[in-house]
Amino acid sequence: MAWPFPLGRRARLAVLASGRGTNLEALLQAFPPGNPLGEVVLVLSDNPEALALERARRRGVEAFALPWRGRKAFEGEALGLLRARGVDAVLLAGFMRLLSPSFVEAWYGRLLNIHPSLLPDYPGLNVHQRVLAAGEKETGSTVHFVDQGMDTGPILLQGRVPVLPGDTPEALEARVLRLEHRLYPKAVRLLLLGLARPPEAFGPLAEPLRALPPRERPLYARALSALALWGKEALWPKAFSEPQDPWVRGALLLAHLLACPHPALREELSTLPEGVREAALGLWTRVESPL
Repeated sequence: MAWPFPLGRRARLAVLASGRGTNLEALLQAFPPGNPLGEVVLVLSDNPEALALERARRRGVEAFALPWRGRKAFEGEALGLLRARGVDAVLLAGFMRLLSPSFVEAWYGRLLNIHPSLLPDYPGLNVHQRVLAAGEKETGSTVHFVDQGMDTGPILLQGRVPVLPGDTPEALEARVLRLEHRLYPKAVRLLLLGLARPPEAFGPLAEPLRALPPRERPLYARALSALALWGKEALWPKAFSEPQDPWVRGALLLAHLLACPHPALREELSTLPEGVREAALGLWTRVESPL
């Protein structure tokens, strides 16, 4: 599949939300008018009473309630608005409806969702209750590309938080939500910079990527994306066979650094040749310091 990002211009983002809109608020703050990467230009909700609509309007963002009269009717109205507003990417933020295969196919690779667990564990609803019942010591959140399943699309970025003794579902939800308010904007920056791509974007390397464990795939996809941005697509196969190549090493270190900003990773990156080091740190800075 041809990969559209980076666009070479400011991206136009739409958000679909059904409820309070706290992740929408984080996206509105991260992508206001004038942001060089992109801005939220449209908010849609299936719930006319959703606080998300008011959050958007307070910030001067166009917001529409599309009352649910069935999936076909909702998607028809939504697609018309997305096309009319020239939207480049659609972000689901607490949107509580399943989209049709035809909608997903039309937007695949440009359609993201955030889910309050470390996918592929705990897809679906009642996540925090299930995490506590299982005795997990750690949980988190996942931003993923939306495919035709429920919370099954390729992982883009994950964040982790501890499960503490005495946690209730409400306490855990609040902790994960605070994580999400940082994680989702960062994931969108990765997408818009061209550093997040589903396996299909890598042609013949799609199958080797799919063969990796689900949580390892986004790291390799991010490394391959960095190589592409540096004009080094010819080195893609070496990510699987010769990871000591300096450019491949730099791309892999960058991929891990963007997932977990550990000082040891930056120290190791500093030992690589100057061109590799500057290219990697340049991308890292653009993700972590978006303005």
